[in-house]
Amino acid sequence: MNVKLEGVELRRVAMPLVSPFRTSFGTQTARDILILRAVTSDGEGWGECVAMSDPLYSSEYVDATADVLRRFLIPALSEAPEELLQHGAHAVGSVLHRFKGHRMAKAALEMAVLDAELRAAGRSWARELGAVHSRVPSGVSVGIFDSIPKLLDVVGGYLDAGYVRIKLKIEPGWDVEPVRAVRERFGDEILLQVDANTAYTLRDARHLAKLDDFDLLLIEQPLEEEDVLGHAELARLIRTPVCLDESIVSAQTAAAAISLGACSIINIKPGRVGGYLEAVRIHDLAAAHGLAVWCGGMVETGLGRAANAALGALPGFTLPGDISASDRFYRTDITAPLTISDGYMDVPNGPGLGVTPIPEILDAVTTATEWITL
Repeated sequence: MNVKLEGVELRRVAMPLVSPFRTSFGTQTARDILILRAVTSDGEGWGECVAMSDPLYSSEYVDATADVLRRFLIPALSEAPEELLQHGAHAVGSVLHRFKGHRMAKAALEMAVLDAELRAAGRSWARELGAVHSRVPSGVSVGIFDSIPKLLDVVGGYLDAGYVRIKLKIEPGWDVEPVRAVRERFGDEILLQVDANTAYTLRDARHLAKLDDFDLLLIEQPLEEEDVLGHAELARLIRTPVCLDESIVSAQTAAAAISLGACSIINIKPGRVGGYLEAVRIHDLAAAHGLAVWCGGMVETGLGRAANAALGALPGFTLPGDISASDRFYRTDITAPLTISDGYMDVPNGPGLGVTPIPEILDAVTTATEWITL
């Protein structure tokens, strides 16, 4: 497959959340999202940048991603037409490789180009990535609350809605007791895991070991993202499996973490690792080493949610991911709502992502647009 890229539209949209989403690094009440539309001689494709408004989860943030796309990444594609014509979206990563970092921006651009290419060819995102399932188990991420009774009410609502796995965000002062309360209320049979988003240090190992009593699927990214050696030591000190998130930014970093014994599970977020094609490489690497992987979420719209569902349908994704329904975060999504049934989400099987923004809804939430000609 190949693609002749004519231009890229950068579109900022403002999406209010159904309710505040609090984690160890802050509280979100709305999402300022950068949406890309790649226009080719054969049609168009869509990409979504998962960077947040502020550099709290990672060093990237929306204004910076828009700037690097405008000034460097999109112009680089215009300078490499032959690579795109010969290799299509699979050339995007190599063309952009010389620019350091900015993986979320690169991922969004590759996503838009790949979607355009697949739509033109009539191929689905799932087929391109290598999916083997037509639906995927749906887990939900539950933020930090002011009280345990409120947390229990929210978790109960998600279980009633059919979610098959609960992930609790934790931080110092909100960890053992909330987990204990959820286990006591809902029992040992629910799939339960926790996510610290780098909130602890190795000095907290003895405290984190208290979570071993609750038979958790995993503890996600307890230490700073650079502290891979610390994670390896922590993994020897606690029984709960250690999962890495922020520390894994490429297949290369995944290989290093696996070699050091820093994790037994990997959360793969395509935006964080530079795109869905790199995400597949990490999946393949983990499978070769016998590690479980699952697909993390970044409060995506239906565009990113559909792509994540397809990724989560690959054979190595043996744990439920953060692939929740559209209404988990948005009352009105920019695509047709993605829903769950009996705890599972169907993987879209139409051309490309299998979903497309609804023009009037997209226009209603758009705050700015910019067209860049190649």
